[in-house]
Amino acid sequence: MLNYYGLITGIFVLILTGIGHILVIKGEYYFGVKIWPLFLLIGCLSIAFSLLIKSNILSGFLGILGFTFLWGILELFKQKERVSKGWFPKKDN
Repeated sequence: MLNYYGLITGIFVLILTGIGHILVIKGEYYFGVKIWPLFLLIGCLSIAFSLLIKSNILSGFLGILGFTFLWGILELFKQKERVSKGWFPKKDN
């Protein structure tokens, strides 16, 4: 019997990394770096719930989601620098 856990986890990583990338770019554009506490909250809650869930797949998904959001905090501040260098558009206020 084949074990699909690794394949499913890999797909989660790919999808959540892509979504995290988009959230960082759009989040910084519309809200600036001031949304980092939201990323921290979502990240910590996802990791905490991943520890409580009995399903390996759901636990893995939540763990990946949590660490994606925590990594997104660093990326928000890096995105701010990229915008200031002109690599990404700046929102006109």
